[in-house]
Amino acid sequence: MAAPHKITTLLFDCDNTLVLSEELAFEACAELMNEICQAKDVTLSFTGETLIQEFVGMNFRGMLNKLREEHKDIALSDEEVESYVKKEEDAVIAKLKAALKPCPGVDAELEKLAEHKKYHLAVVSSSALRRVKASITKVGQDKFFNGEHVFSAATSLPTPTSKPDPAIYLHAMEVLGKKAGECVAVEDSKSGTMSATRAGIKVVGYVGPYPPEKRSEMTKVLSDAGALVVMEDWAEFESCLDKIEAGSV
Repeated sequence: MAAPHKITTLLFDCDNTLVLSEELAFEACAELMNEICQAKDVTLSFTGETLIQEFVGMNFRGMLNKLREEHKDIALSDEEVESYVKKEEDAVIAKLKAALKPCPGVDAELEKLAEHKKYHLAVVSSSALRRVKASITKVGQDKFFNGEHVFSAATSLPTPTSKPDPAIYLHAMEVLGKKAGECVAVEDSKSGTMSATRAGIKVVGYVGPYPPEKRSEMTKVLSDAGALVVMEDWAEFESCLDKIEAGSV
């Protein structure tokens, strides 16, 4: 058994951890990705589902950079990338404002955490800051998070990046004045889990938004990526956190 941990800070991923945004966001991404392929005369076609399978946990800039690396005939200039990133952000936010919902059960846990005031709460996401703030505001979760303590790998850093790069977690801890040993992150993706663990942060994995038939597979993926414990439902969060604090995982 590991030594007990004094946890002071909880760092939440946003997409498909706090809000059910991935499906909506990837629909918008797929439409724009297909537009790019058409403009470059490349015979690739994407759907929201195929993009989720390949790029979950990665922001749109990261997707475009990976696309450029894997398909050399997609010659996007840095200026074009920035233009498409802005278009994607606008398209995704429009879809989120129309139909976004919170992950089942998360609001009840956030209410309990806010009432007890035991932990500092922050959001650490790969997505653009405007999108993250629009998401938590749409579902009423902004009341749980100090607006200055919402962090974006795409926006908050001097050089934009994406998870699994640990830079955004390292930045969040620096701003919050926290050390990795006193933090726990909640992540639903391999890239997000790797980002937090590479920053030295303990991770609770969350597989609730995945289809039931994929949850066992994703539990292994997140565990292999470094998650100490994995939950299917937010009702399990308190017990997961207790295990980490007790050093039993």
